[in-house]
Amino acid sequence: MDTLLNVPVQFTPSAITELKRIAASLEDTKQLRVGVKGGGCSGMTYVLEHDVQQEGDIQYEVDGLLVIMNAAHEMYLHGMTVEFEGGLNSRGFTFKNPNASSTCGCGTSFAV
Repeated sequence: MDTLLNVPVQFTPSAITELKRIAASLEDTKQLRVGVKGGGCSGMTYVLEHDVQQEGDIQYEVDGLLVIMNAAHEMYLHGMTVEFEGGLNSRGFTFKNPNASSTCGCGTSFAV
């Protein structure tokens, strides 16, 4: 496991608050994983889940929140911001990725 000084993915205060609320109800051995996987209408989808650390992961901390990410995913996610919207019309996590050449209407699928 490598620890990064340069944080590849940023989280807004609203996202950090919601992620800490979710983490409080989970097992201590799981950390927040951010990443990508193939699929979705644009070719790739974002991963935001709680998981155990694996070989090849990098780890960093944002406002007391431990985040893990497969090192190979950094090229797709570097500079991305994760936000949480808690309104009535729009609720959930949104991703602002400067590396995406196109995104889908659902907001969780993108292409590079």
